[in-house]
Amino acid sequence: MKRPKRLSASFVRTVRRPGRYGDGRGGFGLSLLVKTKRSGGLSKSWSQRVILGGKPVNIGLGAHPVVSLSEARDRALRNRRAIAKGEDPRSKPRPYVPTFAEAAEKTIEIQAQAWKEGGKSERQWRSSLRNYVLSELGRQPVNAIKPRDVMSVLLPIWSAMPESARRIRQRISIVMKWAVAQGYRTDNPAGNALGAALPKIPSTETHYRALRYDRVPAALRKVRASGAYPGKLLCLEFLALCAVRNAEARLARWDEIDEESATWTIPASRMKANRVHRVPLSKRALQVLSAARRLKDGSGLVFPSARGGPMGENTLARLCRDLDLGCVPHGMRSSFRDWSAECSDAPREVCELALAHVNSNRVERAYRRTDLFERRRELMEAWAQFLTSSGRAPRSPPSRPRKP
Repeated sequence: MKRPKRLSASFVRTVRRPGRYGDGRGGFGLSLLVKTKRSGGLSKSWSQRVILGGKPVNIGLGAHPVVSLSEARDRALRNRRAIAKGEDPRSKPRPYVPTFAEAAEKTIEIQAQAWKEGGKSERQWRSSLRNYVLSELGRQPVNAIKPRDVMSVLLPIWSAMPESARRIRQRISIVMKWAVAQGYRTDNPAGNALGAALPKIPSTETHYRALRYDRVPAALRKVRASGAYPGKLLCLEFLALCAVRNAEARLARWDEIDEESATWTIPASRMKANRVHRVPLSKRALQVLSAARRLKDGSGLVFPSARGGPMGENTLARLCRDLDLGCVPHGMRSSFRDWSAECSDAPREVCELALAHVNSNRVERAYRRTDLFERRRELMEAWAQFLTSSGRAPRSPPSRPRKP
């Protein structure tokens, strides 16, 4: 058989004469070795002749037909490129290890499955990592990061902004736990060892600015008279009437409202405790909803923004600040809790359930089979009547007489 200038698939398949058959120019030193076996048959294998360290070296590329001609050429090309980069193609390729930035993206994708719809968790994660972490750790492979690297990120902010630093460390730790779970490393450089080395931060308790409950009715009158965008005014009053959190009110949807039964059912995905929360709607809350119907924009939101879609998370806080109310939206919950303790005879459990607080006692929680909805309805109606009054509240009894 005539020896070709370049190998072809048919030649490789049919050649029977032992010898070395080169792939010609542009073959990167690739050749087919044909040998006679002791058993009398033929063996065909691929070899590539290259120069490594100034010396000629033959690299085996596998046997034919397991490795086809096109595959052998691909392998020869990869080897030549590796040599051009100063690498030895005979060494085993290192397994790919993601950088911290890539691992953070994967972690955020996983964590986002449990985050509240329309919440700020993802934005806070990305902002804190971008501003304080990625410049130091972003390009490092996750298996190369040491506790000292994490400490270099945290120390400049540890005492100056302790709460933010604590959260940043927690987020770094979660990313590194992902790396451990994926098998990229065996330890967490942001774990306990690092905690022992960092200065101790005095514990602080966060308090939201709140009004005395007897000042809330006047504050709501000021809100109604302000002339601001109706969606904001109605949303803030609805938040106060229902004693719910900012996002729960802003993202309320019409399909969650049952006006016939005067019930608002907030899905678990939007609740802090990841549990469905039923809110009894007072007569005044139903009036607010009736007024809000004029705002419908097709989004399904009860309180859409002036431009359409959900209001921003700081919209209600800015309204409180612009009107100089002396509180933040979340503070309305504190005002309600103080009022319910001082001006009602409702049991503590009813008041806590009205705020969607979870009982910390597991045993009590396991035996509690009801959300005391009707008891809470009485309480919320009394609260609404107080909010539409002058603010001078007599002690009201929104609880049923106890049986002897």
